[in-house]
Amino acid sequence: MMRNEIIEKWKQGLSKELLAKMYKRQYNQQIKIIRSSLENRHKGKYITNYEALNYVENVIYKYIRINKI
Repeated sequence: MMRNEIIEKWKQGLSKELLAKMYKRQYNQQIKIIRSSLENRHKGKYITNYEALNYVENVIYKYIRINKI
């Protein structure tokens, strides 16, 4: 999920927690695909709910700070 997708969905009224769940699910699916090949089986790390919420909050706060909403 790109930063602009997060901002758009947040503007539509989705909560930070719901956005974090969506981000976590998508991120972990990408990591699962990367780890499915033999040479990359130890690459990448799954993220937790807390880490996903941290990322989403940082994206939203940077957007607010830049645009001074």
